[in-house]
Amino acid sequence: MENELKLASGAMVALGVATAALVVMPYVEVRDVKPAPQLKPYTSAEQRGRNVYVANGCVYCHTQQPRDRNLGPDADRGWGRASVPADYAYDKPHLLGSMRTGPDLLNIGARQPSRDWHLGHLYQPRAYVPGSIMPSYPYLFQVKDAAEAKQEGDQPITLPPGYGPMVGQVVVPTPEALDLVKYLQSLDRTYPVLPPEPKS
Repeated sequence: MENELKLASGAMVALGVATAALVVMPYVEVRDVKPAPQLKPYTSAEQRGRNVYVANGCVYCHTQQPRDRNLGPDADRGWGRASVPADYAYDKPHLLGSMRTGPDLLNIGARQPSRDWHLGHLYQPRAYVPGSIMPSYPYLFQVKDAAEAKQEGDQPITLPPGYGPMVGQVVVPTPEALDLVKYLQSLDRTYPVLPPEPKS
């Protein structure tokens, strides 16, 4: 019985230390972090696009946390400065990601602001990035007769030669595709990082 008591006590102490180190201390450190003035809350369209990003598993292949120059070549790749807690002030839940099958996207809105590029890349990634292993998302688009699309006021996407549908047809983005692109365009954390305010 004495050994079980020691084991249980040791386990509780280990759990307490781990909780303090991994939960309490980080919370105390970042609980008062304010967003940078340049960072704005997501619009309703951007929030819907964020939901599409999650639903399509983009977070499984893309991170949103550029690393410090000392920890990796992210800045040399043009992915931006290392992220700070204030960059995620409006992200609930955070979509940091853990795998880099594709590039980091925290600053994709600054690196690639073109709506047409994003739409075309979602429809057929290899048309824009040769050798890309990113899957295409054709279900975020509709292939329509060009005359019908024009009559309905749709705005078809422009694709490179050889990647579009048959002659007389156009590719039209769905509302989900448009929202996803708005979310991607909102990912721009290129503003300067302010030093933390001194505690009074």
